[in-house]
Amino acid sequence: MQEIERKFLITSAAFKKEAHKRTRIVQGFLNTHPERTVRVRIKGEEGFITVKGKANKAGLSRFEWEKQISLLEAEELLGLCEQGSIEKTRYEIFYGAHTFEVDDFMGENKGLIIAEIELKSETESFSKPDWLGKEVTGDVKYYNSQLSKNPYRSWLHD
Repeated sequence: MQEIERKFLITSAAFKKEAHKRTRIVQGFLNTHPERTVRVRIKGEEGFITVKGKANKAGLSRFEWEKQISLLEAEELLGLCEQGSIEKTRYEIFYGAHTFEVDDFMGENKGLIIAEIELKSETESFSKPDWLGKEVTGDVKYYNSQLSKNPYRSWLHD
């Protein structure tokens, strides 16, 4: 399966008023190789394992395979993950014909808020809410796999 998404920084907390759903997420990585990542995630009370391939040159699309696993399996696999985990609250916001997923990071990534939108094609147009800021699509340092190794707080003042 091909995942096509764009990522943006957030300019204000106004998105929280528009959210229809809020979910706590904890995730770790069994593998953070640049060619492929293997993620274990607990989203609310559900577990998932995800394999992602290398992004294309523009950073807009890449292979993604995800399977739901039991909460117990996810908890056990998190114990096997590489050092560094991601904790965040995800807000889902309907805007125009799309859904934005806004991740408000905690822990070592506190202060970082990123919005993602999944698209059907790399050229698909979409409406942008006022709280959407600079696009960071394809900027590897904003990938969750990289944030687990090099958290936002460590490069915040670079």
